[in-house]
Amino acid sequence: MSNLSLFESNLSDPFDVVFRRMMAPFRSERMGSELDFRVDVTEKDGHFKVRADLPGVKKDHINVRVDGNLVQIDAQTADEMETKDADGKVWRSERHYGSVSRAFTLATDVDDTKAVAKYEDGVLTLDLPKKAGSSSHRIAVK
Repeated sequence: MSNLSLFESNLSDPFDVVFRRMMAPFRSERMGSELDFRVDVTEKDGHFKVRADLPGVKKDHINVRVDGNLVQIDAQTADEMETKDADGKVWRSERHYGSVSRAFTLATDVDDTKAVAKYEDGVLTLDLPKKAGSSSHRIAVK
């Protein structure tokens, strides 16, 4: 059982999943959502460690929000790619501007006063200590 819950509606649509898998062999170099990013979450010694791949995003265009056990990462990007021939004619120009957001819940609340975020070489790393005393308690029903 996973303690990580995703808030992504497209993962709940089985037709979307089947269609993406069928089209996988035909995907072009940059087809699909150019702004999708992957997130790894691990837990060790009373801390959650989050690593998010955000290549090409500037540090000041990243926003991280922690509210209890909810973590949200927002990023904005401007990505340009241009292919020219030897004479300088542009054969293809792909530009993408936009934003992406990922939100997920953790098993326990995070002590946001001690949370640390670092961004280096396109990878956002979050060190999220668990909040003391955030364990659940069973209440007797009378």
